[in-house]
Amino acid sequence: MSGVMKRMGMIFRAKANKALDRAEDPRETLDYSYQKQLELLQKVRRGVADVATSRKRLELQLNQLQGQSAKLEDQGRKALALGREDLAREALSRRAALQQQVSDLEVQHQTLQGEEEKLTLAAQRLQAKVDAFRTKKETIKATYTAAQAQTRIAESFSGISEEMSDVGLAIQRAEDKTAQLQARAGAIDELLASGALDDQSGLAKDDIQAELDRLSGGTDVELELQRMKAELAGGPSAQQQAIEGGNGTAQNQGQNQQQSQPRFEK
Repeated sequence: MSGVMKRMGMIFRAKANKALDRAEDPRETLDYSYQKQLELLQKVRRGVADVATSRKRLELQLNQLQGQSAKLEDQGRKALALGREDLAREALSRRAALQQQVSDLEVQHQTLQGEEEKLTLAAQRLQAKVDAFRTKKETIKATYTAAQAQTRIAESFSGISEEMSDVGLAIQRAEDKTAQLQARAGAIDELLASGALDDQSGLAKDDIQAELDRLSGGTDVELELQRMKAELAGGPSAQQQAIEGGNGTAQNQGQNQQQSQPRFEK
């Protein structure tokens, strides 16, 4: 049972990995990484600002304590000049306590100043890395976009893309239907010509009727031609002879056609 579960888990992870790989866009991943680096840089800068603020606050306290120490020293001098040694001693004692605070604050100030310098250097290095990553990111994105466009163009030319394959299938179906309709129309024409199918419109003619119509049309042309020759020759007698000759010729041609025509029985 444990082996089956392990196998199912492996199959699930493999399919999930494949689905994620298809859904992942390297450009979006790079933008997300760049955004995270910007957030980290912002935190470092905020840390530098906080340390600098603390250092500045210590400097103000140091200036204030140093001012009080100088004031107590001046007061001690004046008290000693007036013969008030006790007041001078008290002023110097307070000044000594302030000096201890000044020394402690100076140590803290040096520590904060060193920490600020480290954070500032780290921020500068991180800024350089972020700028370099941004340049590389944009280069990779541009290269990826160009490669993607080139791949789509190549797929379109080769006909293996989904859009072009759909268009190719539609063209193939249209060509197949056109060829089928052309074949059907040709078959119907052949059947009508052979008499296997009746033309309900009455416009179609079989081969024998078409031949008869052609011969009749040729006879009329011959008669008209004989009449025009007679007119050009001049005289009614010539016209009459031309007409009679034309009739004789037409009768001979009619007899010859009747002899050459095969007889069909109903």
